[in-house]
Formats: sequence, structure tokens, C-alpha cells
Amino acid sequence: MPEIIDLSQEIYEGMPVYKDLPQVKMKVHNSHEEWNGIKNPITKTPAVHKLELGEHTGTHVDAINHMAIQHKGKSIDTMPLSMFYTEGICLDFSHKGLKELIEPLEIEKACAKAKLEIKKGDTVLFYTNHYRKNFNGKNWSNGPGISTATARWFGDKSISAFGVETMSPGVSGVSNKEVHEICGELNFTHYENLINLHLLIGRGRFQFIGLPLKIKGGTGSPVRAVAVMA
Repeated sequence: MPEIIDLSQEIYEGMPVYKDLPQVKMKVHNSHEEWNGIKNPITKTPAVHKLELGEHTGTHVDAINHMAIQHKGKSIDTMPLSMFYTEGICLDFSHKGLKELIEPLEIEKACAKAKLEIKKGDTVLFYTNHYRKNFNGKNWSNGPGISTATARWFGDKSISAFGVETMSPGVSGVSNKEVHEICGELNFTHYENLINLHLLIGRGRFQFIGLPLKIKGGTGSPVRAVAVMA
């Protein structure tokens, strides 16, 4: 049996979301006690939950139409499934501090150190240890991220996607908006809010799976991202 490593956050009411995106709301819609005709039960055992959440909640992938206005129509349901089922690598950038940029030369050095190569169609993940150090804390929104030069460099390499532990792929107010725009221009995407990336360091290549919900016209989707080790 292959080893499957879960890279996804839990979804729950009160979890942190990016800036003004919808807060997660969750309540019991139907209980087993209700279905069984029990009047005035002391407790309610959930049979169905009602969820209210945004497309960009927790561990999620962005659609191309999210990147900029000119990509209208390139929604999550139109993107090929091959973008979300790829080979992957994970690079160690745990030395990066708050709001620091990750540049192409640094990635080349990290690949050389790990004896890994970025190939066409890959998903490239960045372990920064930001999740374990800062999740839901005062610096959670201040994590490191890729630079605009790195985004364009990735596009030139024709990767499928890259993924980060943080709530944004670039550094907010520095590179984040431009990183989104470059992803749209060069037709690749990114995952945000990944976890357990430390478990991938030193493990070589793996199969990455991050399938989105088939949301008609969707600008993104929560995913159950996993790494499948050979």
C-alpha cells in the first residue's frame, strides 16, 4: 500500500480566512434524533451539517478566472483535471522569515541541495514552517511568499502549479497581486494553506493530488490535497 500524506487543513467554524473573504459557518441542519422522531432531545447527533464558506477556504486551489478580470470564463470547472493530478516536489525554505520573498536563484540552489529537478507539469511545494509556527496567530497573514520573478520563472518552466503553507502565494502588498496576474497570464495555478509539508522534505518526488469541487463558474475550490509516496 502506498503512503498517503494529508496536506489539508481542517475546515471548521471560526478558522482563519484571508482578509474580507467569507467566514466559515457550520451548524447541524438535521439530527438523527429529529429523523427518529425524538421530541426535545437532550443532545443532537449530526446527520447533516449546513455549511457556509467561500471557495477560497482553507486548503484550496485558485481558478484562472480568479487571477484577473481578463480571464473571465476560465473557471475551476473548465480547468483540466491533469493540472490537479501531477508529479510533485517539496523544497525546504524553513529558514525564510516573515514577509521574505523566495527568488529563482534560491529555488535552483534548493533543488541542487535536494537533488531534485523541476519538470514540465510538476507541482512545486514550499515548506516554510510558517503553518506550525504561526497558524491563527498575529503573524499568520505575514508569511513568506514567492516573488514576481519566481512566478514568471515558473511559468517559463510550464509547471502545473505551486503550493504554499500561507494564505497567499506572494507577499501581501509586495508581490501577491502580481503573482496572481502572472499565473493567469501564463496559465498555471497555486494552492494555499497546505500543511504537513515538513513530512515531504528529503523524500524525493511524489504524486500530488489536489482535486477541486466541480463548481460551475467557480473562482477556486477547497481541496483535499495529498502526497502519494511510491
